[in-house]
Amino acid sequence: MSQEWPERVRRVAQRLVEAGIEPRITVLPSGAHTAAAAAAAVGVDVGAIANSLVFWCDGEPLLVMTSGAHRVDTEALAARLGRGPIRRATPEQVREATGQVIGGVAPTGHPAPLTTIVDRDLQRHPVLWAAAGTAESVFPLSFDELVRLTAGAVHPVD
Repeated sequence: MSQEWPERVRRVAQRLVEAGIEPRITVLPSGAHTAAAAAAAVGVDVGAIANSLVFWCDGEPLLVMTSGAHRVDTEALAARLGRGPIRRATPEQVREATGQVIGGVAPTGHPAPLTTIVDRDLQRHPVLWAAAGTAESVFPLSFDELVRLTAGAVHPVD
């Protein structure tokens, strides 16, 4: 792990190592604040970007790992999960729940584990790319590694 990385990225790398996943973190020179920008930067289809979106549901954060090609249908997902309304978390709630900022939220490296939903359509891609704690850092992993890393429940989200 590079000591040059910000603490958030080092924390993500450490959690990857603990999960048995090689932390192949790439720092992008110009950052990638959107799924389309991340896909262009690493040369993959936007659907292979595992977006980490934080919502608020039943008084707690809910992390949804969705394909960069999808929008989350919060009403359908709430009904599927049998939970209350799902609303976008505020930037403050995102930072409190993850220790990271919108645009750079990783699937791991948070102060405490988050209830996580993984978009089943991500399994279509042999390699996924996720943020590594900042908008400038990303890393590859497989669908199975993502599910294991997050202890996520697999559901359709669109």
